[in-house]
Amino acid sequence: MTETTSTFDTHDGTEIFVRQWKTDTPRYEVLIVHGLAEHSGRFTHVAAFFNRAGANVTAFDVRGHGKSGGIRTHTSSWEHLHADIEEVAKRTVDTSGLPWVLYGHSFGGLQCAGYVIDRHEPRPNAAVLSSPVMRTTRPVDKALKVVANVLGRVAPTLRINPGIKGHQLSTDPAVGEAYFSDELVEDKTTTRKGLLALKEMDRLTSLHETIDIPTLVTHGADDTLIFPKASSGLAASPSVERKLFPGYRHEPHNEPTEKAEAFLGDIADWIDRKLFGAS
Repeated sequence: MTETTSTFDTHDGTEIFVRQWKTDTPRYEVLIVHGLAEHSGRFTHVAAFFNRAGANVTAFDVRGHGKSGGIRTHTSSWEHLHADIEEVAKRTVDTSGLPWVLYGHSFGGLQCAGYVIDRHEPRPNAAVLSSPVMRTTRPVDKALKVVANVLGRVAPTLRINPGIKGHQLSTDPAVGEAYFSDELVEDKTTTRKGLLALKEMDRLTSLHETIDIPTLVTHGADDTLIFPKASSGLAASPSVERKLFPGYRHEPHNEPTEKAEAFLGDIADWIDRKLFGAS
């Protein structure tokens, strides 16, 4: 597997950093949108799995994250996030002529859910939403919601700690250790981004059933960062299949190797069924 990288400037001049991993005989494309505070490089092993499954993989650092430009972990408009997905898709997965899958994890799942619900172009052939942040469900979220609602208006770039703990990510302690030692991982987000995310969750609540492309929602049953019930409303759409994974935490793809590959294998099998009618 060879990784190539590139950059481009968005409509507002923000530089976006893109990674691609290609296979010799691709059958489909996958576009990954990572979660809050992290970056696309944390999905290299996920890309390797899907390369072996016959997919080209593209991932990018969301504006304000990783090697992309912008104020750290900030966005002034939620629509900028959807526009960035559109532009990356137009430059990469939509150019091959192959079917493509939009894969969003955590905060990336929230972004991708809105992208699908709002029917942005180019349209994916299927979507995977991994541990998506569709509702605030932890007790600590009530306090963060108050902070975001007040300070998101008067101090939009003030950075606050979202309260992520290493043990919440995976049953493998090394995952949390690597997360907090990664120089491209941020430990804070801005109040404005928090406020916009809360508004987006509220906006989408009554629209879950409008999802009209094949969509797989996955959630670790032992996720204490984003409780599984946060994604339950997405099952209102007949186009959505939702699966809980007992013994998995917030990042099922970062569980110990055997568990992670079982999780990714389920996703790959689902994609094969939806795109190619495989049994």
